[in-house]
Amino acid sequence: MDYNNAHKRVNELKKFYKHLAWFAIIVGISVINNYSGHGSFHLSLFNGSVLLLIWGAVLAMKAVKLFIFNSDWEKRIPEEELKKDKTPINF
Repeated sequence: MDYNNAHKRVNELKKFYKHLAWFAIIVGISVINNYSGHGSFHLSLFNGSVLLLIWGAVLAMKAVKLFIFNSDWEKRIPEEELKKDKTPINF
């Protein structure tokens, strides 16, 4: 990995962890507020829980992109395909 790619990856990780921290803070406040007001957690569009679910799904997709389908994966898959023995079938 060259310097530019490493720098780009560090910035992407930094942004992801910032978003994750904000998400955790907002979810914590929402859960505390919901439990103190209702005694349980209710899913409702008006109290923001649906928005938190959407935000969580977006964060999950970013995590998959960053940690599973990263640049190492993109390089490894073509190498594995090239290593496969592609012998022709003789009839």
